[in-house]
Amino acid sequence: MTLDHKPRLSAPPSQDMSEGKASLDPISLETRSVEQMQIEHFPGSEVTVYRLYKRRFLGLIGLVLLNVIAAMSWPWFGPISNNMVKEFGFTLNEVNWLGNIVSLVYLPTALIIPTMVTRYGIRRSCDIGAGMLIISAWLRYAGTVKSLSPQHSYALIIVGQFFAAIAQPIYQVVGPKYSETWFDLKGRTTATMIAAISNPVGGALGQLLSPLVGDTRQSILVLGIISTAITPFVLLIGSAPPSPPTYAGSKPSLSLPSLLRAMAGLKTSQDSHMTIRERIDFAIVTLIFGTLVGGSNSFAILTAQIMEPMGYTSDQSGFLGACMLLTGIVAAVVTAPLFDRVFTHRLAFSAKMLVPVTAGAWLSLIWAVRPHNLGGLFAIMTLIGVCSVTMLPVGLELGCELTRNANASSAVLWFTGNLFSVIFVLSEGALRAGPDADPPFNMRRALIFNGTIIMVSASLVFLLQGRQVRKERDEQKLQGLVETGAA
Repeated sequence: MTLDHKPRLSAPPSQDMSEGKASLDPISLETRSVEQMQIEHFPGSEVTVYRLYKRRFLGLIGLVLLNVIAAMSWPWFGPISNNMVKEFGFTLNEVNWLGNIVSLVYLPTALIIPTMVTRYGIRRSCDIGAGMLIISAWLRYAGTVKSLSPQHSYALIIVGQFFAAIAQPIYQVVGPKYSETWFDLKGRTTATMIAAISNPVGGALGQLLSPLVGDTRQSILVLGIISTAITPFVLLIGSAPPSPPTYAGSKPSLSLPSLLRAMAGLKTSQDSHMTIRERIDFAIVTLIFGTLVGGSNSFAILTAQIMEPMGYTSDQSGFLGACMLLTGIVAAVVTAPLFDRVFTHRLAFSAKMLVPVTAGAWLSLIWAVRPHNLGGLFAIMTLIGVCSVTMLPVGLELGCELTRNANASSAVLWFTGNLFSVIFVLSEGALRAGPDADPPFNMRRALIFNGTIIMVSASLVFLLQGRQVRKERDEQKLQGLVETGAA
């Protein structure tokens, strides 16, 4: 039997003295209480061990908290954009770039992270992100000094956003790799979900808190204090357990170039190889994931500019954005365990059900964003949140399943999402109506652009096959060990 992993054992196998060799204890094939052992197999001197460690939850808590704080930076200035124009003397486009810079810097950083994780491990990569968060927090606050000119103030704040933009992709991209490294088949999707939705949690909190904690200077100070207080939680994150939870968790991280070669149909290793069908499916997942993330991010950044010309306040704008994210989080928390245990082989089918509904809801905003329609807008935001946020972990897990490369597939998906975010924000800002429009500066054309692009890309979901190859391999390996052990 091929040796998959040789960890240090915490206890020796039972001995059969009559035959003079190790034999299987039946308990080793069942769940244990202290550190859950899924299966141990001792064929002669070879050892294969798949284990779960309780400390995986501590690392997940640290990853979630850091992801939340890193995510608060990019939408923080959206609900208070008009206030910043008044208090700092910035233009609306300059305020928009405080969100754009996060997405723009995200792009090259996301592509570097797979190599960084492969070379330094999950923990050291997260340490780098924590350092970036502290630097960004206090550079932004330094830009609020009243004696500074608008140009100098803006320079410090946007440089602070630059460092925050380095931290955010680290905690997003490593999420699927962390779940693959520490969790088994019955918890992997849930762990990916928790890590993935912590980013929109941060976005929701950013939109809620930024207009509620005082003027803009006080708002930026609060963001700095929260960022500094949370960064020590990075100490909870571990790079890898002593023994892997699954066959996929025992494999070394594959590189981004190996994924790109596989997508191009070039010669690569057996582990990196993708069939034509898998390459098509991953391209579809990437496009849909990118447009949905881009649409959500652009709406978060431009919420006040979309809503206020129609007579809604900055607080109402923030509540609408937060409603979309928070209702989605609740839905994702409920559905992720179902994907792990009930619909475990139905990720593609789920996408075919929920993605068209999400696209239709985005399209409906063209007619729903009008005066005195707050109830209807909250209903649409709830529908978008429930469907689109639920699709976050599904998209990330499908990427891992199709490529067997959790690091690189996550980086590509989040890279595409933030690329579309920049495109959407710039395009929708350019589509803003002029001062002579009715109402002035309305963004109806921006909503048409947003809804149409999402609807067109979402239609491709019906071409998705989405075979879950990684899960099939894990199940085959585990079943093979059980059968060998039973024999």
